[in-house]
Amino acid sequence: MRNLSKSGLMLMVVAVLSLTTLKAQASMLVSSSGTNSVLRYDEQTGSFIDAFIPPNSGGLKAPQGLTYGPDGNLYVVSQGNNSILRYNGTTGAFIDAFIPPNSGGLNAPEDIVFGPDGNLYVSSFGNNGVLRYNGTTGEFIDTVAAFIPSDKKNKLNTSGLVFGPDNNLYISSDLPNNGILRYNPSTGITDTFIPANLAPIINGGLTFGLDNNLYVDNFFPVGSVGRYNGTTGAFIDNFVSPASGGLSQASRIIFRLDGNLYVSSYGSNSIIRYNATTGAFVDTFVHSGSGGLLNPIGITFSPTHIYTPKKIRKL
Repeated sequence: MRNLSKSGLMLMVVAVLSLTTLKAQASMLVSSSGTNSVLRYDEQTGSFIDAFIPPNSGGLKAPQGLTYGPDGNLYVVSQGNNSILRYNGTTGAFIDAFIPPNSGGLNAPEDIVFGPDGNLYVSSFGNNGVLRYNGTTGEFIDTVAAFIPSDKKNKLNTSGLVFGPDNNLYISSDLPNNGILRYNPSTGITDTFIPANLAPIINGGLTFGLDNNLYVDNFFPVGSVGRYNGTTGAFIDNFVSPASGGLSQASRIIFRLDGNLYVSSYGSNSIIRYNATTGAFVDTFVHSGSGGLLNPIGITFSPTHIYTPKKIRKL
């Protein structure tokens, strides 16, 4: 009888645990530069969840690009104090200043990406090009691209970064020389992939699509997304037409396997979604100002757990 009671109790515990399983799903993280925070949204509905990184946590100021590192933690560009901050990838708790202020001459950083070599590449908008840091320690290594290839007198101001399928680094060159540059880590050579006359007036973010073509945000004067041949750099079309769906000052872009393209609309304080095949407007995924969103820039999706308790039934 005692064994039966014990067995019944165990069955009930197992049933309760199985019926209250915590549902894990990805969430969208957006850097809200105007509120010095990183906000979290439901990856399916776009509904606001919480401030994953609360305002000014760890000294966060004017956050820009953000990415998850190989260690599972979240790395955020803190432009206001020229540093890269690291946060727990699950809880959002501040860990450390992975790259301390002004390390290696870092000035007005905009974007970050981990390379195939495991190191962290940072775009320095304030005339310092692209800087490389040890991906484990954060120690400064070197400057991989410092000048416009065609004019060694003009230092490189850059916003977006992305590694391509060919393992080369593609770089948004902004004022005074707009264009997309290509850095070859094997040779150390930087060349012009998309010349100024074909590039947006002010480049925003850039990414490669599932078709291996390169997509580039147009931040000014009206938000749009241009598509370029991923091998030759030739202009294909305005994949997202100017102001489509209310897009204003497109800042960063990301494709997902759900068949959509997500664009941060800096000027309208929202995230807008487009069809990843046609570029047609789908909807405003995160509505203007949702959760206090102000001047959004960086976007990423994470395996952050969203807990959804299920109803317990009696045995």
